[in-house]
Amino acid sequence: MGSRITKALGDGLFELRLKGAEGIARVFYCTLTGRRIVMLHSFVKKSRGIPPGELRIAVGRMKEVKNADT
Repeated sequence: MGSRITKALGDGLFELRLKGAEGIARVFYCTLTGRRIVMLHSFVKKSRGIPPGELRIAVGRMKEVKNADT
């Protein structure tokens, strides 16, 4: 089974998976017009799955940046 570096989570939200000395880090990001990528939220993963609170933060920030971009 291969390891994915990025994953589409839906509605324009993506997850970037990074491995480092501290563990497995996750970065949520989205894209905007003009070929821009916005990093929304990052955290070091300590359990399986995406913690709901971390996802809520990313979705809220994505809504803010997409509203400001229009």
